[in-house]
Amino acid sequence: MAEPSRKFLQGLFETAVAAAHPAHCLPPHLPAPPPSGKLIVLAAGKAAAAMAEAAERHYLDGHGLPPDRIAGLAITRHGYGRPTRHLRVIEAGHPVPDAAGLAGTMDTLALADTAGPDDLVLVLMSGGASANWIAPAMGLSLVEKQGLTRALLKSGATIAEINGVRKHLSRIKGGRLAQRISPARAVTIAISDVPGDDPAVIGSGPTVADPTTLADARATVARYRLDVPDAVTKALADPANETPKPGDAVFANSSFILASRPADIFDKTEAAVRAAGYDCILLGDRVEGEARDVAAEHAQRALALRAQGKRAVILSGGELTVTIRGKGRGGPNQEYMLALAIALDGAPGIAALAGDTDGIDGGGGKADDPAGAFIDSTTLARARALGLDPAAFLDANNSTEFFEKLGDLLKPGPTCTNVSDFRAILVDSP
Repeated sequence: MAEPSRKFLQGLFETAVAAAHPAHCLPPHLPAPPPSGKLIVLAAGKAAAAMAEAAERHYLDGHGLPPDRIAGLAITRHGYGRPTRHLRVIEAGHPVPDAAGLAGTMDTLALADTAGPDDLVLVLMSGGASANWIAPAMGLSLVEKQGLTRALLKSGATIAEINGVRKHLSRIKGGRLAQRISPARAVTIAISDVPGDDPAVIGSGPTVADPTTLADARATVARYRLDVPDAVTKALADPANETPKPGDAVFANSSFILASRPADIFDKTEAAVRAAGYDCILLGDRVEGEARDVAAEHAQRALALRAQGKRAVILSGGELTVTIRGKGRGGPNQEYMLALAIALDGAPGIAALAGDTDGIDGGGGKADDPAGAFIDSTTLARARALGLDPAAFLDANNSTEFFEKLGDLLKPGPTCTNVSDFRAILVDSP
């Protein structure tokens, strides 16, 4: 791939990630420590350990809070741990929850139960919390919850639909954590990774009212024709698993703050694009749809700009979906890039990057899984020279192997944040 294009695109990705890193975005929003009592920090998600690390530094070093007045636990994805001083960090499974997450969540709920009237419970949320905070509803096993999670992820359901089901099969999601903290004061600070920044969707909303219902969850299962075990069917029919709704007294002493949103990272990135002398076309931070369909549409936009002789960068965010039909490896960003390369058909002067700001796109749960991929005008020619059929790889949902063979995977490693998928198409017409 042309090195200048790749370096420029990677620089834009790094600008986006830096804007959402907890070390930068969290401290301005941290509340004052409690006058007496303890500060209890409960964190979950891919940014959880980095958020806990930043909070520790803020309170211990900035406010001089005695170490015996701070306690807590952060659960994050494997490979995303950070060196905290007093707050425990547990690395657990994502996107499929595991036993480490289950044990850590039980400890989290136990800590929430200890909160007294003089304490402040600081809940730090980021994308991935839905998998890291795993406490199946009564009568439901971890294995059954894991199987349901896998089925949902493969179904093509949106993140809001997936979380709507998760909430009603959990003892912590959908406002359940707020129930455990109440009546102590709770402040939730979140890094949003969802279109629209809905607090009820981020991490499946453990400290906010849930507008979705058991009926909604059952409808999602039916819509995507999921084959679920009897225990799931029974749990989704049990009124005891309905979540607390807006106006419930458990939220009276609870507040919610957004530390970073997808819109914030695109503000920073757009400024970098314009500073480099390019026009910027921002398609929004909440683009949704099948990855290959969105790629075809974006390719037409890029080709139209090139035909006009424009020098521009097309930016977009939001979570795309992949309906899995093949048996390959990949994620929505890599599938988008493979479909984009096919649609562009080697058009000169166009290069692109797509990646998840959490550093992982699909993958097998390892810290070195790819975040996305690069393409340029040589991608298809180089593939065919290696005997690779791009369309066959797309049909098999095997984008990781395709870009791996070309050396065009984006592999930043753990970024310790998670705010949005990031897509940039560079049109550098002569």
